[in-house]
Amino acid sequence: MSAPNPVDAPPHILQLLSDLHKKSLEQEAAIAQAKEGKIFSSMVMDELSGDDKNDPAAAFDKLMLDKFIALDEDKCQFTYQLINAMGATNVVEAGTSFGVSTIYLALAVARTKAATGKEGVVIGTEKEVSKADFARAYWRQCGPDVENQIELREGDLLKTLKEDLPEVDLLLLDIWSKLALPTLKIVQPCLRHGAVVLVDNTISGAEGYADLLAYLRAPGSGFRNMTLPFTNGFEMCVYMPTQQ
Repeated sequence: MSAPNPVDAPPHILQLLSDLHKKSLEQEAAIAQAKEGKIFSSMVMDELSGDDKNDPAAAFDKLMLDKFIALDEDKCQFTYQLINAMGATNVVEAGTSFGVSTIYLALAVARTKAATGKEGVVIGTEKEVSKADFARAYWRQCGPDVENQIELREGDLLKTLKEDLPEVDLLLLDIWSKLALPTLKIVQPCLRHGAVVLVDNTISGAEGYADLLAYLRAPGSGFRNMTLPFTNGFEMCVYMPTQQ
């Protein structure tokens, strides 16, 4: 007997999430069949470098322009549960894309805000205008319980996250691996004691995430780390810096 869906949401939202996850899985299967590998791995960037030696990042962006490649459904559900367990109300998502995982973040933050009476927001980031437009359309389909929880910052997240961050309870890193460490360093001064950083694909993308993982796991980093046994790995890091 499978476990029940832990997400508390109206049927139309649950159906939308199911449809979007299905579409994402179909795209991932097509990519794998084309032998392009796991999309976030460093190997993909190496392959793309051969296609466009002058700007492999641009080639990567072109490949990803119409791809969902959403955070896996079980990881989304875990993150939803974790936000509720933490009482988190301020969440930053680095890599919003089409906004699938953002729906879970918004639903969870809405619940914790209602339970605690605290203010809070989900801050999403997306540099592609077309993806941001699709994300907003999906959030509108969900309704105000989702749409009103989200502040989407369009543009280069290394710029958009530099200002006006609240005290952050949870940071979700689901972006091109080379951007992960710079993004963490921007958000880290705003992480509260006990904040959680989640990083997707840290087993399949370990090579690409080498600098980030070395930073998180270094003695004195202030992070307590565990690789959760989800498909391709899901890193959970609790920020507990020593008081100076």
